[in-house]
This record gives sequence, structure tokens and C-alpha cells, in this order.
Amino acid sequence: MSDPNGKVAIVTGASGGIGGAVAARLAADGFDVVATYAGHSTVADAVIAQAKKIGRRGLAVKVDVACAEDVEQLFSATLDTLGRVDVVVNSAGIMPMGLIAELDVDVFDKVIATNLRGTFLVFSQAAKLLGNGGRIIAFSSSVLAKSFPTYGAYIASKAGVEGLVPVLANELRGRNITVNAVAPGPVGTELFLKGKTPEQIATLGKLAPLERLGTPDDVARVVSFLAGPDGEWVNAQILRANGGFA
Repeated sequence: MSDPNGKVAIVTGASGGIGGAVAARLAADGFDVVATYAGHSTVADAVIAQAKKIGRRGLAVKVDVACAEDVEQLFSATLDTLGRVDVVVNSAGIMPMGLIAELDVDVFDKVIATNLRGTFLVFSQAAKLLGNGGRIIAFSSSVLAKSFPTYGAYIASKAGVEGLVPVLANELRGRNITVNAVAPGPVGTELFLKGKTPEQIATLGKLAPLERLGTPDDVARVVSFLAGPDGEWVNAQILRANGGFA
């Protein structure tokens, strides 16, 4: 990709810590940004307001990535309002915890619907609508390498995401579109911290050789690389941005 000015990036899950940081970083990089949210729009609205302050166009859209109609409407609204789609980042996700023997199957189904079905639906629309030089970026997790108890549903969903990435990259052969995923280690977001004791958080922060939790900006920089000109030769990869966690 050349100068991103005039190019458009969709970032799902921009109401969360990582998604919001990614959307803000891509706007700072020169992209017009569409930021989605599932519940409250506060963070996504703030990202778009900041993008407009620096001369970028932007749009906040409520989207349930597990709903095919919502995802189709997201892409349609982006094309209608901003005229094109060049980069798609699917960071929307949920992470309820529970032992496999005890987790309600409805909760499991919701995790799969949001994290895996949502990725599939976003991938499908992106594959249909992105043009030459497009970038598709999903989110997995470095926790796959650890197999921690209570992470079963989450790990199952993210393992599926990692399986989709190289398949879509191969399906897009000849179109100059890259497909990758970022797999962060522990990042100090509300999603990650929820339900954990201070002791658990401190322990997890020490697992990586860098001995700290990641920040949303750490992850946003990796997405910026994949979406920018320096990432054009990286394809069908899972980038484990985790400080050496796994």
C-alpha cells in the first residue's frame, strides 16, 4: 500500500481497549476509520471525534459481528459513506471464563458465535469487497500455547480463527490482499482484567520475559505495521505480539 490518505479502515470491536487503540492508531496513520461497537458507543465515538480533529473522516456503527445482516450492513454503510474499504481489522471478541465441565453450553455457543463465526462473516465480506493491496487482520491470542484451565471456550474459538487465516490467504491468491492475525499475550484491558484477582494479574504479568502486561498501544503498533507499507510481504501469518509470553 502507498500513502494511506484517502484509504479506509474498518475496525470492529472499537469500543474495547485494543480495538479503540487500533482505530486511533490507523487514523493517526492517515486512514479514514469506521469504528464498530456492540454495546456502548462511548469509546468508538471518541475515536471518531479524534480522527476528525486530525482531518480524517470517520463513522461509528453498532454491529454484532455474529449477525450476518449486521456485518453486511457495516460494509454497505462504509462504501456508501466513505466510498471504499482497504483495511479490515476484526478485533471484536468476548472472553467468558469457565471450566469445561461446568461452563453453560449457551455461553460456549456465544463465544464461538462472536469470536469465530464473527471472524468468518467479516472475512467473507472483506474477501468480496477489498481490492488490490487490501489488508485483512484478525485477532487470535497467545494463550493458545498455554492451555490454561477455564479458557476452553475462548481457546477453541481462537484456534478456529487461526485456521481460517491461511485458508483465506490462499483463496485470495493473485489479488494482492494479505490476510494475517495478531495474537497478543496478556494485555491490561477491561476484557482481560475482568474477574481476575490482583494476585492473578501480577502473576500473569510476570510470565513473559519482559515481565509486564502488554498495552493496547503495543498491539496497535503491530496492526499498524500489517496495515502499512512495511507489512506488504507478510501474509498468512499469526504474529504473536506477547513480550515472549509464549
